[in-house]
Amino acid sequence: MSTIADAPLRRRARARGGAKARRSRFPEGVVWIVVVAALLAGVVAVNVAVLQLNVELDRLGVERAQLRADNARLRARLSSASASIRIETQARARLGVESADPLLTTYVDLAPER
Repeated sequence: MSTIADAPLRRRARARGGAKARRSRFPEGVVWIVVVAALLAGVVAVNVAVLQLNVELDRLGVERAQLRADNARLRARLSSASASIRIETQARARLGVESADPLLTTYVDLAPER
């Protein structure tokens, strides 16, 4: 009779051991969930930082293109301004051309009188 009476105790002991195994796995699963969530949050943070850097890079690219266009425009203005001075200097040196005296200059008005 002792074996029949011991059987329910063994079943209860097994059930308790299984509950302990389930309880020990539960906190471990929570830890893994927290670790994975933290890693995903880190990936999202890195993606946001990369996106911000790309936006800044695009803005700087547009600014660089604008500055290059401004430099080209200023070079053209400088070239045209220096060309007239250079031509005037060469005309004076090689050909002896002199500027007209403003007091001796006369202007003709082509507009009809009313």
